[in-house]
Amino acid sequence: MSHAPSIRPFVPSESPPSVDDMSPMRRNNHFCAIGLVVLLCGLCFLSTWNQDLKRGWREWPASHFKSPPEYVSTLTSIETTIAGSELVYGFGLFDRLYLRSGTLYVVTSTPSNFPLKKHIIARPLNMGPGQDLDPTDRELQFIHPSDASKILGEHAIIIEGSSMIVYDTDQFMNHFYHWWGEIMLGAWRVSSALRSTATLAVDGTQPFFMSRVLLPHIFGQEWKDSPGLNAGLMRAAFPSTSIENADHWDDLASLDKTFVFERAMLVSRVAAHTHKLSQSWRKMISSTMVVNVSETFWEPLRRTTVQNVLGYLPQLDSHGVVVSPSGASEMPVVTYIMRQGSSRRLAEIDHVNLLKALRGLEWSGACQVHAIHPEKMSLAEQMDVMARSSIVIGVHGNGLTHQLWMPHSPRSAVIEIFAPEGYVHDYELLARNMGHQASTDRITTSPNLISSGFLKHYAIWNDTVKSFAPGKWYEYLYPSMRPQS
Repeated sequence: MSHAPSIRPFVPSESPPSVDDMSPMRRNNHFCAIGLVVLLCGLCFLSTWNQDLKRGWREWPASHFKSPPEYVSTLTSIETTIAGSELVYGFGLFDRLYLRSGTLYVVTSTPSNFPLKKHIIARPLNMGPGQDLDPTDRELQFIHPSDASKILGEHAIIIEGSSMIVYDTDQFMNHFYHWWGEIMLGAWRVSSALRSTATLAVDGTQPFFMSRVLLPHIFGQEWKDSPGLNAGLMRAAFPSTSIENADHWDDLASLDKTFVFERAMLVSRVAAHTHKLSQSWRKMISSTMVVNVSETFWEPLRRTTVQNVLGYLPQLDSHGVVVSPSGASEMPVVTYIMRQGSSRRLAEIDHVNLLKALRGLEWSGACQVHAIHPEKMSLAEQMDVMARSSIVIGVHGNGLTHQLWMPHSPRSAVIEIFAPEGYVHDYELLARNMGHQASTDRITTSPNLISSGFLKHYAIWNDTVKSFAPGKWYEYLYPSMRPQS
């Protein structure tokens, strides 16, 4: 530690006069000089102490000290607008969405610019037959700017940054597919449409997302799935994003003050299902499929999540071989997700025969096979396998959500096994978002399917394979509800 320099005392040739002997002005100058010396010594000490502190504590990066945000008015008469060209049903993105006493407000002089409330939000009740889920004024109101001050007061408290409000119960939320394959994938797709490719962190740095996720109707840890995938992956993907439950929402309501979200995405499963595509595909994410995004919109988030979970990012060549980390595989990786312990599974003889066939391919040098029970593996172990896999095979089920972390290669594919004549769109929609989708239409019984190379998602009905090109869909289950272009 450095010390303040020693000061050699001054020894005068004769004794100075006492303070009492000085004139008033000279006495004041004397006290002023003493005070100045004391101040200078104190500043020197503080400077040295500060330098010592800086040696004892880490230097904060310059990026921590951000420029102050642009000024945002607190006036409640400023109108709410739709962020982007069009509001997506169930994934509405707003600038200046107001909140008071638990009720959301859209301040607008032109309500016709917005879709009906039922396309934006719903009553926070579980979905079920006969359940009235149409939103009321308790959930959302449209008010004119001239009425804003009477209802909201003159000024609002600003909630800075971007907020994601998931206005659902825990009925579907605490499920890996429904959280990541619908809520998060849909939200990322919609928000990606507002950002240029340059801002999507393709270099592997932290991608931008919401500052906070608000769960107004979730108590405690109800949003988390029992295997722990939802929460762990959220912390890996968005380590700076806070996740707040009903307590936070109730705290805001109890203040009886008006808040305004700078930008807010209002997510509602029921509202998303009012879109015409959802009437055919029966999936929450259907409404987001009309949003135009880059084919690689998910890749920055995939890379960041894999990197943060594993500490490295597997890289594949054009043949699907893992080339980094070095020596990870000499052949493309094929992963079979086994469900033999669940109610939806293969007949045991078919399971055994599939394993034998896959092992035969491995012994022939065509691929490296992993047969896994994800529920018996840690999050990192699951991620490690999926981030290396070129092809994933499994009976329709939650494990196929892991295709979100598969790397892209010309051979990447998802093989989904259904009961004959059965079909649901859950994992096909994921495949289309990930780019693991068919490039042609084909129905075949070809034994050379895996080597054909251009089919990205296909359904298996015993010995029949079905796949659909971009813009074409399975339509036999609901022929009267074919998606309209």
